[in-house]
Amino acid sequence: MGRNEHKFCVLLVEDEPADAHLVKISFEEGRLLVDLQQVQDGVEALEYLRRTGRFAEARRPDLILLDLNMPRMNGRQFLEKVKQDENLKSIPVVVLTTSEAETDIISSYDLGASGYIVKPVDINDFIEQVQQLENYWFSLVKRPAG
Repeated sequence: MGRNEHKFCVLLVEDEPADAHLVKISFEEGRLLVDLQQVQDGVEALEYLRRTGRFAEARRPDLILLDLNMPRMNGRQFLEKVKQDENLKSIPVVVLTTSEAETDIISSYDLGASGYIVKPVDINDFIEQVQQLENYWFSLVKRPAG
């Protein structure tokens, strides 16, 4: 199947370079065109979403992939702020983290996460999960326009 001509925008909020690189590879090997933007933490992510500072020309993401454990503003704090913001709350946020803790899963959904994925340790499993996520959000799910 050929790559779709529409480019989807994904904002990756991830401070671990190796994990960010794996996500990038996963989308590059996927069947859809994805414009992957990466920031280091929740503070940068909010600047990106609000188009402030160096992110003045930022494109609104179709999906946010969010790590929970980051410096300055962690994923829970970021998720809470995004889901309270009328201009941002409709953007789906999927938590992509190493934590398997039930409390993290519950709190993420309580704060408005659209999904929760535990990062696999195996590189091939990691890539496969990101590609399944891509297929789900950009091929299977019907989302509102704009």
